[in-house]
Amino acid sequence: MPVAEASDPAPAEATTPAVEQKDVVDTAIASPDHTTLVSAVQAAGLVDTLKGAGPFTVFAPVNAAFDALPAGTVDTLLKPESKADLTAVLTYHVVPGNVDAATLTQQIQASGGTATLKTVQGGELKAQVADGGVTLTDAKGNVAKVTTADLKASNGVIHVVDKVLMP
Repeated sequence: MPVAEASDPAPAEATTPAVEQKDVVDTAIASPDHTTLVSAVQAAGLVDTLKGAGPFTVFAPVNAAFDALPAGTVDTLLKPESKADLTAVLTYHVVPGNVDAATLTQQIQASGGTATLKTVQGGELKAQVADGGVTLTDAKGNVAKVTTADLKASNGVIHVVDKVLMP
């Protein structure tokens, strides 16, 4: 019976390169809970922008969040003539930089309980800690909860939210 020598090569898996991390768009595309968001990003022509270098912090509403909007809202926003409105809504969910959960929590604490986040759209979101998690309040007073934080992407981070935020 042959005996393995110390000079035998390492197993193949030890030399396999690491899997490349997806950008924020491809991360959303891979999620079955974000098909409406992906369709909206495509309709708004924001795919190339969000595939850019970033970094971006994306608060990504799940399909159920879009379904909870008043009847016809999504269909109207997806029409070509509504592209500017759709772009405004989507870019309101994006904050420049890589704001992970720890950083956001520190900002909230340092600001006395409410951090103001400036969005790519130009508006502001108010972030607070409530019920052991982070909530975001939009310009209309709607409150979204971060249900999953820190989905890392090659060009930023995604936090899943349970409501669509409106500028």
